Amino acid sequence: MTHSNDVTSSSESTTGSAVDAGYRWVAEWERHEATWISWPHRESTWEGKFEGIPRVSERMVRILAEVEHVHVLGGTPDAIVQAQQMLDGVANVTIHDIPTNDTWIRDFGPTFLVHSDGKKLGATRWRFNAWGNKYPHEKDALAAAQICDLLNDQGKLRAPGESSMASFGSSLVAEGGGIETDGQGTLLTTSSVLLSSTRNFHWSRELVESELQRMLGVRKVLWVDGGALAGDDTDSHIDQLVRFVRPGMVVAAVSYSSDDCNAPKLALQRERLTEMSDAQGRPLDVIPLTTPPPRLIQGRRVPESYCNFLIANEIVLMPTFGFRETDDLAAGILQDLMPDRKVVCLDASDFIWGLGAFHCASQQQPAVNNS
Repeated sequence: MTHSNDVTSSSESTTGSAVDAGYRWVAEWERHEATWISWPHRESTWEGKFEGIPRVSERMVRILAEVEHVHVLGGTPDAIVQAQQMLDGVANVTIHDIPTNDTWIRDFGPTFLVHSDGKKLGATRWRFNAWGNKYPHEKDALAAAQICDLLNDQGKLRAPGESSMASFGSSLVAEGGGIETDGQGTLLTTSSVLLSSTRNFHWSRELVESELQRMLGVRKVLWVDGGALAGDDTDSHIDQLVRFVRPGMVVAAVSYSSDDCNAPKLALQRERLTEMSDAQGRPLDVIPLTTPPPRLIQGRRVPESYCNFLIANEIVLMPTFGFRETDDLAAGILQDLMPDRKVVCLDASDFIWGLGAFHCASQQQPAVNNS
């Protein structure tokens, strides 16, 4: 484990569009150089249950560090000390002194890109306003630029011979958990996120699509509307609802029972997905992924979904929620659909009280070829 003391200033964006510069957003199952996480420190995110949350993050880092490098944003001085102590001796981990408000780096971190030559890393930096100004976010809003600066700081986080990273700033308010790709030109998202009045009030659907194409190199945007999870505070992020597991195939959350208030919405979402085709013209193959029965923590419904898995090198890190029937069912389905990886389960039954799981709490950095 190493520790970086540098907190950098905001990175300057490369002018023009990412796609014009030859970059594209790749699928999560493509090879990773690293995964980035943000160490948990905001106790109010897990009110009454925070004490055990750093242990979950520790376990998450240890699992990921066995298959790829893990970069950890420390968040606060005390959190940095805690992360150093809990991750002491773990190889393939670097802790960075970057301030954060919260742990949901999928949403405030950069969306990493790869150049068409396969040799250069890039990134799109969205505007971040904490899911429509719901929470404090002044530090999180700067973190993507600071990550890009670290990757460009005299190459210290890049492989020998790798050129500097291109960073593209967008004026679109977006979160990484609100967009999903197959790496072949298709993007999934929801109107309730990208067209919400608290994010992009003056943006039309056509303008949003154009910006996604310009900044990610995608060719077709599928608006997967209708689905929702009770207790979710993101306005229906796609990574809780529908995920690609391979080109042409998605898993989609469905309810455990018909009397769940989520059931009609998730059923409508599934029906709409079966009518969609990807950028290659293939009809989507839609595999249901059954959610656990409704569960309350401190009287509030938590948005439990097995779609919030993270695909990493050689593994799939899947959240479990303490309901054996659906935990085992989801693990078996994901293992069958991604046989080249091992599904590793990690208990998220307390972590979900923060209203997110392991995909929300991570951001992958794809590998590039420096040979």
